[in-house]
Amino acid sequence: MPWNNHTVVTEFIFLGLSSKTKMQVILFFVFLLVYMIILIGNISIITLILSDVCLHTPMYFFLGNLSFLDLCLSSTIVPRTLKDLMSVKKTISYAECATQMFISLSFGENECILLAIMAYDRYVAICYPLHYTTIMSKTVCVRLAIGTWICGFLLSILHVSLTLNVDLCGNNEINHFMCEMPEILSLSCENILFIEFIIYVMGVIIIIAPVTFIAISYFKIILSILKIKSAAGQRKAFSTSGAHMMVVIMFFGSCMASYMKPRSISFKGTNKFAAIFYVLVTPMLNPMIF
Repeated sequence: MPWNNHTVVTEFIFLGLSSKTKMQVILFFVFLLVYMIILIGNISIITLILSDVCLHTPMYFFLGNLSFLDLCLSSTIVPRTLKDLMSVKKTISYAECATQMFISLSFGENECILLAIMAYDRYVAICYPLHYTTIMSKTVCVRLAIGTWICGFLLSILHVSLTLNVDLCGNNEINHFMCEMPEILSLSCENILFIEFIIYVMGVIIIIAPVTFIAISYFKIILSILKIKSAAGQRKAFSTSGAHMMVVIMFFGSCMASYMKPRSISFKGTNKFAAIFYVLVTPMLNPMIF
């Protein structure tokens, strides 16, 4: 497919995580083990929540959604990466790269919004316990969940459309193990300052805005917890909120490392490490944390 009238790119070549055969074999088994843990952990949480009526509450409804998103995000990337680790030539077609980028961005952006909604759920539960069931009704929860999916897909369409509209001048080697916006943009040989600015603004909306909302929510949550006279009540409130905060820090921290820095200060391998964190590490640890 043509990027423009002068350049035709039909496939991309992943440089991967390592060029050494032994290291690739080691990485294959490490990735496979982590992926199995992700599958077992997140499927177990989803199954438990669906089967236990006592867990049919807003908090566990959103937790089930989080596990499903983690499962989908990892499954979009890891099986392809496992295949590439055992392949001599790591190529991916233009269409496959665009599809992978769209799907992974959709799930990732869904998760950004969902984590903010989970913070709001904890805020209502702790600050307004008597009104919790009214504010966080089943209808409201379902609408919020559907809204995250719609927003995620729409934002992903905009991101991918902008990213795939740059002139690569024949460059097709991606210094990564997956198709990501920063790596595709780094192949451009034209001035893409405006496109980068638009993507950066969208990044602020989808990453910084939820982080700010979560920070404000937890500031109010902490103030409410400190007013609880019972030590047991404080521990219970901190435990449910603390688990969510750990997940927020890990997920948003790695996302910012990949998407919220200019190309001028990008260090080799940074995006790969950050991607491993939010594609593998966070989905693996989320079930254990919660």
